[in-house]
Amino acid sequence: MEKQYQLALTLVEGVGSIMFRQLISNMGSAENVFKAKTDKLLKTPGVGKQIIEGLKDKNLLTRAENILQESDKQQVKLYFSIDKDYPSRLKSLYDAPAILYFKGKGDLSALRTIGIVGTRQATEYGKKITEEIIEQLKPYGISVISGLAYGIDIAAHKAALDNEVPTIGVMASGIDIIYPAAHQKYAEQMLELGGIVSESPFGMKPIRNLFIARNRIIAGLSDVNIVVESADKGGALVTADFANNYHHEVFAVPGSLANKYSAGCHKLIKENKANIFTEVNDIVEAMNWGTDGKGIEGKTKPKETDIDLTQFTQEEGQVIAYLRTHGETQIDNLSWQTQIPINRLASLLLNLEFQGIVKAMAGKKFGLKL
Repeated sequence: MEKQYQLALTLVEGVGSIMFRQLISNMGSAENVFKAKTDKLLKTPGVGKQIIEGLKDKNLLTRAENILQESDKQQVKLYFSIDKDYPSRLKSLYDAPAILYFKGKGDLSALRTIGIVGTRQATEYGKKITEEIIEQLKPYGISVISGLAYGIDIAAHKAALDNEVPTIGVMASGIDIIYPAAHQKYAEQMLELGGIVSESPFGMKPIRNLFIARNRIIAGLSDVNIVVESADKGGALVTADFANNYHHEVFAVPGSLANKYSAGCHKLIKENKANIFTEVNDIVEAMNWGTDGKGIEGKTKPKETDIDLTQFTQEEGQVIAYLRTHGETQIDNLSWQTQIPINRLASLLLNLEFQGIVKAMAGKKFGLKL
């Protein structure tokens, strides 16, 4: 029943990702939010008449129940931002979607993820670069994230499918509405190793603001975001801005000065908002992926017997135990998972780094040394 209340809460007009977490945190549960008195609800910053009236809507629980039934019918998994299994890269973000609808056999918390975005007017040069990036990064165990749109997005998904690399399509519509419809067959193929994901309920048609919101999910799910081609304005640049705000790595592919769809990439590089991409090794080195030549085998997941936790403080042990189980992770997520304040965590990580236990990597990520 609590899941039904959580789902209903995501349907309330004015309740976004931040308000969703605040209300449940303040009231103890989503069910308590709906049953709380007005004066108590008003103590939550940002709660006003719109939300109060929305919580009185008797149809919300029925809608939520219908969505739960439809999810079961279509084999769609629901992830709420307060769930333990919510995608790890998104969990620590201030604007993480309150809910994600996911369909497929892939992993939204895959070990290594790359976001590839770009113009809908992709050139043959852009498509070729996209294909080469995915083909050459395949040995590193990547998962490819993009937006299922025309141009660079679908080129990335198709290249991933051709190379049997998991790929996730982030949608600006309900998960039951593939947009554009021409990509339906690719979306279906993606379900086997990857999948499709959306924060919108069933039946939602794509509208402008949802495309912008979709871009933040692509940026958040990706360890490194690569802008292959873009005009001097466009969704790919918005994705790059989100990625920079999340402290995720950004690369931009340079192109001909005569190609207006390389202007956005040049702008990112010129303004130091993206690293210049010249070869796949640029990404491998920046992300510290397989620099020992072993590719995915080089990831840091020590054996249980490698580290004796009795040598460390309780908090140090928490950090080591989490990294040992989950591998490389960002400091924000590590703070969230261990409930250690980020300032103290930074000091703990530095101390562990001096002891040769932990290593710092690009993108504010940390992992254990073998």
